[in-house]
Amino acid sequence: MATEVKVPTLGESVTEASIGELLKNVGDAVAVDEPIVSLETDKVAVEAPSPVAGVIKEFKVAVGDTVEVGAVLAVVEEGAAPSASGSEAGRAKEEREEGEKEREESPAPAASSDASQTLSPAVRRAVLEHGVDPSTIKGTGKDGRLTKEDVIAAAKAKGDSPAPAPSAPAPAPAPAATGERREERVKMTRMRQTIAKRLKGAQDNAALLTTFNDVDMSAVMEARAKYKDIFAKKHDIRLGFMGFFAKAACLALKDVPAVNAYIEGDEIVYHDYVDISVAVSAPNGLVVPVIRDAQDKGFARIEKDIADFGKRAKEGTLTMEDMKGGTFTISNGGVFGSLMSTPIINPPQSAVLGLHRIEDRPVVVDGEIVIRPMMYIALSYDHRLIDGREAVTALKIIKEAIEDPTRMLIDL
Repeated sequence: MATEVKVPTLGESVTEASIGELLKNVGDAVAVDEPIVSLETDKVAVEAPSPVAGVIKEFKVAVGDTVEVGAVLAVVEEGAAPSASGSEAGRAKEEREEGEKEREESPAPAASSDASQTLSPAVRRAVLEHGVDPSTIKGTGKDGRLTKEDVIAAAKAKGDSPAPAPSAPAPAPAPAATGERREERVKMTRMRQTIAKRLKGAQDNAALLTTFNDVDMSAVMEARAKYKDIFAKKHDIRLGFMGFFAKAACLALKDVPAVNAYIEGDEIVYHDYVDISVAVSAPNGLVVPVIRDAQDKGFARIEKDIADFGKRAKEGTLTMEDMKGGTFTISNGGVFGSLMSTPIINPPQSAVLGLHRIEDRPVVVDGEIVIRPMMYIALSYDHRLIDGREAVTALKIIKEAIEDPTRMLIDL
């Protein structure tokens, strides 16, 4: 019996997606819930699984197509087996077997084009992360497909292998006789298109302004150094800086509620809770998963949420639910070495806190010049809703809480 594989529900307000990759070929056997198509939405990559076990009879879509929720992606012949599913599946299997034989007998480069077409999103991420050439790796998955474990094993073997003996340097390749310079055009992913539209929309619609301050990180660094081992042993998570800034932001947003609000039509929507969007760099672009009810969470829970978001962002397993909502954003450009920036708000939010790298600088304390670990912090805000006084006050509260973490414990 033929069963249709359809585009699953993608999340609130998301009605369409682009076909990122066909993970199987016509004639391939599939198990129940085995992914066969990778879909790219505005925010995340989603895999569409087969609802039944059988053989793929046909695909109704091609890579790059735009599809809506409920559209048919493929047809699976339920209960069929590749070896006995008729002439089409039989021919597909024979062609795959012949292809495998040819690849085994031919040099590695000849296999690269075929392998690159069947890499799953997880495998592609592993290849990028470990910097290995997938064409040089023999796949152990079904039909010779590469698995994530294959890539990790190859990367480990590459790292363990002895360095080649020194030899005379190879001559540099001669430049092309024509002096040809090449360029490549690559279609923007749906996520990248959405990021571009949202950020440009923020500039076009909001009255953006940024206020700056600097913060002495001495107290927080001393607290981390003193308690990091005990904290890690008790909570099984590393004590980082983001937990301090998230709790400091909660204090500021409580005292200056406009920074935690947004404009909707001709109304201002205020929140009695703080859902902090954390900007995370993922292989496909920037994502902003949300720490919900941050005002009620302790340092350990916040740090665990952030660590989990970072891990799943690299793996590409964040869901639409993870990124829905958010009333305020924290973006830490310091992890990439940024000294100062003017972050852009994440609509419909009205403010974003930018963190930057810590560096020793001379400052005046009690009339004396001393060296302190300092960080510039920035608050970009929508001036339509937030006045300068409110923005400066909110950033000053964050600064004071970081410089004296006790304030976060006694709610000052």
